[in-house]
Parts: sequence; structure tokens; C-alpha cells
Amino acid sequence: QVQLVESGGGLVQAGGSLRLACVASRGTFGTSQSGWFRQAPGKEREFVAAISWNGFSTYYRDSVKGRFTISRDNIKNTMYLQMSSLEPGDTAVYFCATSRYSDTNSRTSAAYDYWGQGTQVTVSS
Repeated sequence: QVQLVESGGGLVQAGGSLRLACVASRGTFGTSQSGWFRQAPGKEREFVAAISWNGFSTYYRDSVKGRFTISRDNIKNTMYLQMSSLEPGDTAVYFCATSRYSDTNSRTSAAYDYWGQGTQVTVSS
């Protein structure tokens, strides 16, 4: 079973940057696709970005393309989300997750089996 812990959230002004990290312990992180989701108050959890097990494939929701970059370091069992040009609409709790698949373009939370507790990102205008 994989345990995931996110860090790096915080309060930032619009236009600013943050880098989220997700550290995995135990399990098969290095052979699994991993991803980031977010959930704003009163809204459903939504897909943000994902990266295949070897980092060769990346997937982004349209609204973050060109602003967010997902990456991973399997030696450190860590996944990152570099967020730039942040907007108030990016305010949410961000969750990392790992999938049972090594590479999938599925953007549904059902494709992911293990989840972290989440880290709050707040972007002020």
C-alpha cells in the first residue's frame, strides 16, 4: 500500500508561483502513473495533471497548460507540481494520487487508488 504526503501549499498573490511535492512511501510508486487533483469549496474534485511511471508522458487540464509543470524523481519517490502565473481560480486543496496503471490518459479519480491528505493552495487577487 502506498502512502502519500503532499507539501508546498500556501498563500500567494495572483501571478506568483508555488511548487508542490508529493512523497511516497512503500508500494509501487516507481512503476505507477501519478497525478494531481484539486478540489475547491463547493466543487467536485477535478483533474489537474498526471505523469506516467517513467515521466515520458504528461497530461494537463486545459486551464493549466503552459502554467503548471508536473515532474517526478523515482529515486526520491517524489512527484512535483510547479505552478506559475497562479490565478485566484487555482485556489483549492491539491491532492496527489497514484494509479493502478503505469500510463493512462484517464482523467478520472476512479483510475487512482491511493491518495494523499491534500495541501491548501490559496491565490489572492
